[in-house]
Amino acid sequence: MSMKERKHRKRRKASIGGNIAVGIVLTLMGSFMVLPLIYTVSNAFKPLSELFMFPPRFFVRNPTFQNFIDLSTLLANSWVPFSRYLFNTVFITVVGMVGHIFLSSMAAYALSKNRFAGANLIFNIIVLSLMFSAAVTSVPSYMIMTRLKWIDSLLSVIVPTWCSSLGLYLMKQFMEGVPESLIEAAAIDGAGHIQILVRIVMPIVKPAWLTLMILVVQNLWNSNSSYIYSEQKRTLAAALGQVAAGGIGRAGTASVVAVLMMIVPITVFIITQSNVIETMSTSGMKE
Repeated sequence: MSMKERKHRKRRKASIGGNIAVGIVLTLMGSFMVLPLIYTVSNAFKPLSELFMFPPRFFVRNPTFQNFIDLSTLLANSWVPFSRYLFNTVFITVVGMVGHIFLSSMAAYALSKNRFAGANLIFNIIVLSLMFSAAVTSVPSYMIMTRLKWIDSLLSVIVPTWCSSLGLYLMKQFMEGVPESLIEAAAIDGAGHIQILVRIVMPIVKPAWLTLMILVVQNLWNSNSSYIYSEQKRTLAAALGQVAAGGIGRAGTASVVAVLMMIVPITVFIITQSNVIETMSTSGMKE
């Protein structure tokens, strides 16, 4: 056996050993991260006697559907139909997500691919706005909503989501990596800015807007806006939060609420995460 073959065999064994070690580490970390989800689902099927047991048990011993039945009964006796809460939440989530991605993409394209006076100043203001927490801007936001007469309206949740600077910052950073040669070639072929954005730029920055979609869906699905007072306009999170806040006797119902509220964000993440990883590994382009 030649020296070259021996080195190749050693390198191959080291590669296999490294892959096994990485696989073991990732498996342990993944198992540790999924434990809270398993515990939450397990609590939803626990009777009250097990929920208040000390020391607490991780897995349910006597599973029951009584918690789900209790939640169904409480929602059925509500004077506002459950379907109304669900419709409000789905409407806010879908319209807010689509509008946020659309406006963020258009603004990011203008800032990253069109050179004009004041572009750097605008971007610096956007970055600065990310440093302010929601508590700092709550009073000015309430005053703006009052002036616009959007208090007790779904617009008070949807429009601020459209104007969020996080999506604009994320999309702008990704679009900076799109080769200028592609933009110039498309412009020479007669494509307008909208065509270039939709057909060329957006497929390349797919990881950015998929990641943004996950974040926006998670935020809006769990939205419990303080600007909405009417029961008919409340979201699912607000309705289920009122149910779960009924005291110790509703501890089981609160566990079911936690499971229901995390189903949609986790489902969206599972559907999109493979596309995010695949696109990140295949869409890298250089001049």
